[in-house]
Amino acid sequence: MQFRSFFVVSIIFIFTAFPLFASGSGESGTSAGEGAQSQTSEAAETQGDESSSGNFPVEISHSYGATVVETKPRRVVSIGYSEQDPILALGYTPVALRYWFGDYPNSVWPWAQDELGSGEPEVLQMAYGELDFERIASLEPDVIIATHAGISAEEYDTLSVIAPTIPEPEGFAAFSVPWQEQTRVIARALGENERGETVISRVEEQIRDVARRNPDFQDQEIVFASPAQGQGQFWVFSPDTPPLRFLTSMGFSFPEELRELVGDKDAAQISGEQVRLLNTDVLVLQMPSWEAYRELLENDLFSGLEVASEGRIIPFFGSDDPLYGALSFSTVLSLSYAAEEFEELLQAASDGNPQTAVAR
Repeated sequence: MQFRSFFVVSIIFIFTAFPLFASGSGESGTSAGEGAQSQTSEAAETQGDESSSGNFPVEISHSYGATVVETKPRRVVSIGYSEQDPILALGYTPVALRYWFGDYPNSVWPWAQDELGSGEPEVLQMAYGELDFERIASLEPDVIIATHAGISAEEYDTLSVIAPTIPEPEGFAAFSVPWQEQTRVIARALGENERGETVISRVEEQIRDVARRNPDFQDQEIVFASPAQGQGQFWVFSPDTPPLRFLTSMGFSFPEELRELVGDKDAAQISGEQVRLLNTDVLVLQMPSWEAYRELLENDLFSGLEVASEGRIIPFFGSDDPLYGALSFSTVLSLSYAAEEFEELLQAASDGNPQTAVAR
């Protein structure tokens, strides 16, 4: 597994505080039996019939060559970690999707529940590098979506025997596909090009609207960090990771000193002696719990930073936090949710008034 590549979208701090590939989420992984599979299959097929037919066959170039989808798919199986979002945004309910993290019904997060509706996709519990080919084949997919799965060439070959398989597009490393391109590739595979461009444009405009409403964001710097294993140490994430691309697209910039420190990596670890580097205009901080955050605020070095004493921190607590999940997924649906939910938090953290509370 290319850890740094996977980190680009998953963000390393879910690894530092929680098991990144948890074995399951309780009922969400076991409640979908054959009856649910049949119900979901019917939903997916109905939605496929109602959508525009597109021009088939289509050929999609990717990291392992090219895949031809001969006819408009009806049964869609998602084996990546976030593909259910663009699939749902395009009007399909997948027959099955892969569990990543979080404890939500059908492994679908709050921002995608409206699109899911009454659908009940089967949730596949598969750790990284442990695809259940037999189970995938039993779902009888017309297409397998794997644009955020990091599958190997050998896995691709095996999956392609089952059904046309769509991995990362050509020119992108594993887990590095921007949300716009991921949506476009999936839309093409499903024959929903026009709808894909519509949903992309809508979310891009939503993000631009946030920037237009808040011109003061352009004069401020933002950092995204998480405590590392080790007393007083932190991970600081690259401006090229999806969460930072999202935050800077709303007008914020990334500190040049940290940019040089991170370099071409996805994250850099800073020591307690370097904690001053977190003293930026706005600090987005992932914490395993409220208790851990309270302890951090009692730390003399950290509490001495103006960003802490003036209340300019936006904290997340735990891996089930929807805002944390939205940034981790960084999809066409999750970023629409994030743009709506983050605006008020960013305003409170950046308004220059220490009395303004960041309500979390």
